[in-house]
Amino acid sequence: MKWPIRRIGDLVALQRGHDLTDSQRKKGSVPVIGSAGPNGFHEIARAKGPGVTIGRSGGSIGKVTFVPQDYWPHNTCIYVTDFNGNDPRFVAYLLSTIDLAQLNSGAAQPSLNRNFVYGVRVAFPEPKEQRRIADMLAAYDDSIEDNRQRMALLEQAARLLYQEWFVRLRFPGHEHTHITKGVPTGWRAFPLRDICPDLREAASPADLETDTPYIGLEHMPRRSITLNEWGRAEEVTSTKLRYRAGDILFGKIRPYFHKVGIALTDGVTSSDAIVLRPSADIFHSFALLTVSCDWFVTVVSKTAKEGSKMPRADWKLMEQQAVVVPSSGILAALNETVAPILEQLRTLSFANQKLRAARDLLLPRLMSGEIAV
Repeated sequence: MKWPIRRIGDLVALQRGHDLTDSQRKKGSVPVIGSAGPNGFHEIARAKGPGVTIGRSGGSIGKVTFVPQDYWPHNTCIYVTDFNGNDPRFVAYLLSTIDLAQLNSGAAQPSLNRNFVYGVRVAFPEPKEQRRIADMLAAYDDSIEDNRQRMALLEQAARLLYQEWFVRLRFPGHEHTHITKGVPTGWRAFPLRDICPDLREAASPADLETDTPYIGLEHMPRRSITLNEWGRAEEVTSTKLRYRAGDILFGKIRPYFHKVGIALTDGVTSSDAIVLRPSADIFHSFALLTVSCDWFVTVVSKTAKEGSKMPRADWKLMEQQAVVVPSSGILAALNETVAPILEQLRTLSFANQKLRAARDLLLPRLMSGEIAV
């Protein structure tokens, strides 16, 4: 199938996003889209949806994001201001097949210049064909999004359970438990290291299989306990840390980014993450929900070391943080309740991995016209 070859600049208009500091943000439902995708909300939209953005700086340079609703494009991205009659979702899929990161115009700091993007030449079908292709690929992405929303609800259920039992102290049997100075009878305070010590098993790139899962900070989502994305060890060039499935990873850099979650596979992670492994199985759910909760991340953020460029979590202080640990009966009940949630999160995560793989296999063939729709 022969499609005309045209410049991207002939098909869409691009513009750099708009400044929006954290202090300027107000609570709202309008997503803010940065270089790596959504990074918060605001009450004002600067662009109509559906829209498409391209990361223009940092490690997410060239990352393409499709935005179904009105949004605020941040100045760390470039966004499409005019699709000229082309299908927005098709444009997003097409741009994602191009190695836009190679168009870096920066020196020390990677930066994407929209004029470089304009010059890229691509095969481009007519809008009717675009919509058919986009609809086929969107079926995969819609399923992925459905699973993601289910995962968000499951995580919310686990967090609410933690709040109910260990913050409001409405745990099973609380009606018959005496509480002194906010601590139920049978509960004891321990330093974090006693229930969830830090592990530092170094792994050299030369010792790793190329397909070993690798979780860098860029793979760790904010405010999610499920680490469902990873790269491969072939990307690794320096010594990393080993982890096992079920271990908890805590992102050290800018801990207020709230990058804390459970690993789904064995693998290696960045030395900018702390690998935590509960000292006994009975502590597993409690440790995970404690170190990923708001109060704990806030404490770690306030005690972070100020580095030359960015603050880092200080394990020497983290390990001393007192944690009030409930009785073994409550811990067992928590595990019994949370374990099925974690298993569902694992199942949905791997389902999304397969959906992404199938979509990514189909994507270049559809975009090249190799497969007719």
